[in-house]
Amino acid sequence: MSPIGSSPAPQQPSRPSCLWRRSTGFRRPAGREGAAAEARSRLLKVQLCAGPGAAGHGEVSQPWIWGSRRWGQNNLQDLEEMHSSNMEEDTKPLLIPVGGDEKDYGIMNIQFDPADLKCKRPFHVEPSNIVSVNDDTQRVTDEASAMNKRIHYYSKLTSPSDRALIAPDHVLPAPEEMYVYSPLGTAFKIDGCTDGYGKNSSIVTIFMIWNTMMGTSILSMPWGIKQAGFTTGICLILLMGSLTLYCCYRVVKSRTMIPLIDTSNWEFPDVCKYYFGSFGQWSSLLFSMVSLVGAMVIYWVLMSNFLFNTGKFIYNYVHDINVTDLVPGTNGSNRVICPGTANKDQPGNKSGMFASVNNTSFELFEEWWSKSRTVPFYLIVVVLPLLNLKSPSFFAKFNILGTVSVVYLVFLVTLKAAHLGFHLEFNWFTANEFFVPEFRIQFPQLTGVLTLAFFIHNCVITLLKNNKNQENNVRDLSIAYFLVGLTYLYVGLLIFAAFPSPPLSKECIEQNFLDNFPSNDIMSFVARLFLLFQMITVYPLLGYLARVQLLGHVFGNVYPSIFHVLVLNIAIVGLGVTMAMFYPNIGGIIRYSGATCGLAFVFVYPSLIYMISLHQSGQLTWSTLIIHIFILILGLANLIAQFLL
Repeated sequence: MSPIGSSPAPQQPSRPSCLWRRSTGFRRPAGREGAAAEARSRLLKVQLCAGPGAAGHGEVSQPWIWGSRRWGQNNLQDLEEMHSSNMEEDTKPLLIPVGGDEKDYGIMNIQFDPADLKCKRPFHVEPSNIVSVNDDTQRVTDEASAMNKRIHYYSKLTSPSDRALIAPDHVLPAPEEMYVYSPLGTAFKIDGCTDGYGKNSSIVTIFMIWNTMMGTSILSMPWGIKQAGFTTGICLILLMGSLTLYCCYRVVKSRTMIPLIDTSNWEFPDVCKYYFGSFGQWSSLLFSMVSLVGAMVIYWVLMSNFLFNTGKFIYNYVHDINVTDLVPGTNGSNRVICPGTANKDQPGNKSGMFASVNNTSFELFEEWWSKSRTVPFYLIVVVLPLLNLKSPSFFAKFNILGTVSVVYLVFLVTLKAAHLGFHLEFNWFTANEFFVPEFRIQFPQLTGVLTLAFFIHNCVITLLKNNKNQENNVRDLSIAYFLVGLTYLYVGLLIFAAFPSPPLSKECIEQNFLDNFPSNDIMSFVARLFLLFQMITVYPLLGYLARVQLLGHVFGNVYPSIFHVLVLNIAIVGLGVTMAMFYPNIGGIIRYSGATCGLAFVFVYPSLIYMISLHQSGQLTWSTLIIHIFILILGLANLIAQFLL
């Protein structure tokens, strides 16, 4: 087909006037005075580039680093030695990042080579997806911090592709720790560098993407399959996985379609800002906050759930109480319950008790240990102080618990399915007492959950930057998506198929499938304990990221004051407590937040950017236009359907 049309590409942002480079045609006067005059002139240029008052606002605790030498004030001997060096340095920057023996073996051995100039970190990192969690005050003096802020200001005067305003290392924390977050997953440490200079093999990259995507959505997968129907659920997981993979591929390729600009250190929000201006910047912030706040609400609901069941198990074990929940369920050692039926018939946490213990004492415990009335408030005492810490880097060390939790859940599901066996009956449109049809009109509820389950689009560029073999990015991304989809299918299908019907109906499958196992189940207790500790350590990281994105954009400071931070944290925690009390449905929260943030990052922005770039280059065809408009319509329909079903 012939191209639809083209339009001129956006103008490249103008470069700043001070570029910190020498002209190869420069001629200086001979002799000692000429060398000193030239060097003083260049020193003045650097001070002017650093900002007004850079030289007089207070002395920096460490001297400036030019090339590989340290310069003191009025050191003419050093000036002469510099200008007597090889003429090849005429083509090198006067001010470049330098590093010592920086080796920081983080998670999965992610590191960089400080000897390679292409691997030097840029000074300015947008806080939208990559966040430094170090406490800078422990590494940088007040004077260096002031210089840091001045150069930070000047770095915003040019495009991210312009590397002219690169700050020396002595005004930065070294090494700078970067973390990449999944909205509902864990955090990975990234010592970032430019494309192709990472140290991660393909195996490590694939595992990182898998672990970042695996979050609390896995707990709702059996419920989602039940809402869509067994066969329809399988098809939707495969289709949504393929669609989100293609949109993620478009995100990865979006930087390379921008002409005449070096986009090697760009993130996807930078691409959105390039095409859509301030609207793209602030809208990406809005939808990113939706995913973050939604994740924190889900975490609070689940932490309340896990804390309640853990406390109940410990109390019964200590007091040697044998509790039989007054809910329909199977008999035997692998008991499965249907708590939804009990909630309709008899509210509260009523239980049948068989033990020589005071009934009044047990009833008092149940009154003060309620899943919806008291436990969500008890969490405030533990979690709210952790949210107000300036640096949550300590908690990032525990993110390996996310992997352990997922592996244990897979083991738990496998063992339960082996003991319970499979219980399936295929009927396409007619439901009966114990089984659901293969196709159900509520299937968009599963697509909403899957949108967030496969969501990694806001940080995939950062993860792939550290891949040693950049030519394998698409292959590694595809393998990672395949493994994620396989994990979701495995957990969802096994729980659905093994759910004992009869005597229980498939409608009893809960939005958190662990709720289908009683609180005195040992394996479920271990799973809840693992997940509770993991979420308590990840929750401050998500809160820090929300603080960086919101307060950093609004006030220009991620910690403007304890008052600002406390107000934000109280609002987020208050929302979580409210939802845990009145709407503790994690499946509903996941699908609403997933369809909302997925509309922008998964469906709209990748498709629009691809169509605009093709249109500007005159390569947009009607078939491409129709396909990507259809993707936009799917994303919008996915969001609307969540509020209609």
